[in-house]
Amino acid sequence: MIDPANGEHVNDRRPAGRRGREPVATRLPLLFPGSLGDEQRAVYEAVTGGPRAARRPAFRFVDDAGRLLGPFNAMLYSPSVGLPLQDLGAALRFRTAFTGREREIATLVVAAHLRSDFEWYAHERTGRRAGLGEDEMAALREGRAPLFADVRERVVYEAVRQLAAERDLGDAVFTEAVATLGRAAVVELVTLVGYYSALALQLRVFRVGLPDGEPEPQWPPEPEAGWRPGAGSGFASEDGHE
Repeated sequence: MIDPANGEHVNDRRPAGRRGREPVATRLPLLFPGSLGDEQRAVYEAVTGGPRAARRPAFRFVDDAGRLLGPFNAMLYSPSVGLPLQDLGAALRFRTAFTGREREIATLVVAAHLRSDFEWYAHERTGRRAGLGEDEMAALREGRAPLFADVRERVVYEAVRQLAAERDLGDAVFTEAVATLGRAAVVELVTLVGYYSALALQLRVFRVGLPDGEPEPQWPPEPEAGWRPGAGSGFASEDGHE
């Protein structure tokens, strides 16, 4: 197959005995490992051989034919962007001071706000592994504030909720976040929201579906105008605009 964007052969080397069925909707054909150039191979190996694969993954990011799923396939199309992008994702997941629960709370708030099916699919499973319960998961999916007993988790939730909804932090939430988490963690949290928002945009634009057999998230009905997710969480918040 020839990529119409640049004339390159992208899917010619199918593994013997595998049909490699394409997802129903995708604008970027999934690339077989045998079709990759050297720079693409570096991205592929960084994704499949890095910390994401250090133990049994919580979600599928490689199909039976060895092709990358979710946001990782797009990274292969532009290795000069894809390689540092995947490294940023690895840094946010494995090299910050956040606990697994805190990190997944933040990521799931972004996924739910943007209604990103693959992002929610991946991090719902990762969140369960980190210890998030079904009631907490349901609240995050529906845009409600979970009843977190831990003050750091409450601050992470409210800060990310406001970042996702308003693209800013009001003074009260910023001050609380710095006092509770520290300045370095606030920098990391803002970066995390930007990173997963960027991935969600790619997933939407490139029409990336879920792995075969995985159910779509059950999103709540679209909110009415003026509604903000997490309203009534008990934190001071300042009005903002998209």
